[in-house]
Amino acid sequence: MAQLFVVHPENPQSRLLAQAGQLLANGGLVAMPTDSSYAVVARLDDAQAAQALRRLRGLDERHHLTLLCRDLAEISHFARVDNKQYRFLKMATPGPWTFILEATREVPRRVSHPSRKTIGIRVPDHRISLALIEAAGSPLMSTTLIPEDETDAMNDAQAIFDRYGNQLAAVIDGGPCLLSQTTVLDLTGPAPEVIRRGQGDLSALGLA
Repeated sequence: MAQLFVVHPENPQSRLLAQAGQLLANGGLVAMPTDSSYAVVARLDDAQAAQALRRLRGLDERHHLTLLCRDLAEISHFARVDNKQYRFLKMATPGPWTFILEATREVPRRVSHPSRKTIGIRVPDHRISLALIEAAGSPLMSTTLIPEDETDAMNDAQAIFDRYGNQLAAVIDGGPCLLSQTTVLDLTGPAPEVIRRGQGDLSALGLA
């Protein structure tokens, strides 16, 4: 049965997040709040956890898992970033943006798109998310917590605990999220392409 950690959204308790990080290290899945909605995360180097994450959501291998990173330097370790892309990313991170980039060899195949060899990657602007990534010691695979055959993300930690308590190692209750998707930007072409419109002011990135 999952553990339920009640964490302060502005001053996350490091002790609780360290416990959640250890559960990730042991192969567990953790539900946590982000700057868009609740997500389910797993360690990047854990193949079995990735399979469990896809089963929980009912996803096949063609669905991009998103890599959550602590900062821009970490992004450039897992994605090929040229000077133009770097300047764009520096302007946009952290924030409610998911970027599609060409994956490096550091990214396991289970995370990248099977045919395009691309990856969805972002730096969340949320203290609990960043603190858990830090506690885990590496970027995390993630997917929005949308129940299979439904369209809306879950936003109540207790409801998540009640529904998925037998499939998760932990639920981090950091209060409700904004419940608005990230904007997805494909940076693999000659110019950024908006794949999905969500949060964020595109004009601030020169894309309006």
